[in-house]
Amino acid sequence: MTATSLWLDRPERAPYDSVDVTRRYDTVVVGAGLTGLVTALLLTRAGQSVAVLEAREIGAAATGNTTAKISVLQGTTLSKIASKQPQQQVRRYVEANLAAQAWLLDYCASKDIAVQHETAYTYATSRSGEKSVREELRIARGVGLDVSYCTEIELPFQITGAVAVPDQAQFDPMDALLALAEDAVNGGAHLTEGLRVRGVHRGLRHVDVTTDRGSVRAARVVLATGSPILDRGGYFARMEPLRSYAAAYDVPGAVPRGMYLSADSPSRSIRYAPTPDGDLLLVGGNGHTVGREASPMSDVRDLDDWTERHFPGATRTHRWSAQDYESLDALPYAGPLLPGDDRILVATGYDKWGMTNAVAAAMVVEKKIVGGSLAWSSAYDTYRLRQLAGVFSALRMNAGVAFELTKGWAAPLVSQRAPTPAEGQGHVRRGILPTAVCTVGGTTHTVSAVCPHLGGIVAWNDAEKSWDCPLHGSRFAADGTVLEGPVTSNLKQVD
Repeated sequence: MTATSLWLDRPERAPYDSVDVTRRYDTVVVGAGLTGLVTALLLTRAGQSVAVLEAREIGAAATGNTTAKISVLQGTTLSKIASKQPQQQVRRYVEANLAAQAWLLDYCASKDIAVQHETAYTYATSRSGEKSVREELRIARGVGLDVSYCTEIELPFQITGAVAVPDQAQFDPMDALLALAEDAVNGGAHLTEGLRVRGVHRGLRHVDVTTDRGSVRAARVVLATGSPILDRGGYFARMEPLRSYAAAYDVPGAVPRGMYLSADSPSRSIRYAPTPDGDLLLVGGNGHTVGREASPMSDVRDLDDWTERHFPGATRTHRWSAQDYESLDALPYAGPLLPGDDRILVATGYDKWGMTNAVAAAMVVEKKIVGGSLAWSSAYDTYRLRQLAGVFSALRMNAGVAFELTKGWAAPLVSQRAPTPAEGQGHVRRGILPTAVCTVGGTTHTVSAVCPHLGGIVAWNDAEKSWDCPLHGSRFAADGTVLEGPVTSNLKQVD
């Protein structure tokens, strides 16, 4: 069993390293996931000089750890949006996803990237879930989607109802990312992996992007980093960071051919993945707010138990997890970091549906930079009046942040000093400044438990052997090295 994404389990390749810190670019794109690389390609095609900076490797964060469904049926997303937005905005969101889906499928076809076209289903196994399914059906029909209702599907358990949309798609997202990177570089873009951005500073006529190797100057910068790495605009307080789990299984017999997502909780995402040795079953779910789960490993085991129960004989081959961000008013963000200033742009808040939303966001950002308009782009506005409708969600979300901040600082002060953790385990030790101690690969690491972003106390993630901040979703490796989130600095080493 491999503790990595099925998509990222591929032969090593030479990293890209072509960004020139001594020159000025038209645009610097931070992040080489689907948003960043589509943005880079669109801008390169428009004649821009583009630099792409990736802190780890292409696809290391959300895109390489997705379930990779290219679908406009997205669980109960349309119902969620409709509860906070007028129908016109729901329609624009659907139009955006349809446009992005068409762009991505056309691109894959042009590059001979394998895509499987299947029917997408949102299904229910309870009465409350059936009610949600029927509401999604109503909203989807109201905005013109080709939806139908059914009570029987191919899954090996009873359902109470399902909504279906035909001719949706799935693929291996890394095939697309590597093609996009090659395409952008061949078109003149510069791309460097393993170079983390530490900050962005605005001058009168330029923007300086600070990295570990110096500053890269540009006319503007696009933050395609999941959560924006700058606190300006307060996006960390307008989104909830969510972590969910997925696994691939070798199962006896046939694997379901559709793409499925439950309306009930805990969620279950199901699809197949073609491999040279036959189809694997992909199962995902068990999402939670980052850093607030006592044992993420229990969520992984729960997926195993559920899969074994419904697909007897299933053997796990890979497991992974992904981080996504849900906005206050249920719509994504793509546009200026701050109102009226197009020098720093962001794209985030896809709520687990990045395959279409990432492309749509890239299309919005490209128009903001080179000019032009999209009829549906207001669904991605970074500042919109309807966010006032999310004030109660904001209060709930940030009350949870305040609680976690208080709990994190109080708990270590009353806990007993613990011995060195066993292999694969970690804990926070008491003290005036709490310390985070873990043992991974036979090495014990001791770092500050205080997240450099806004002072939250990190929690041990026993599934991924990482330190996760329960405030705004920043994550760190066992040795304190930053992995993702709004934070840009490592946890401090403690002697």
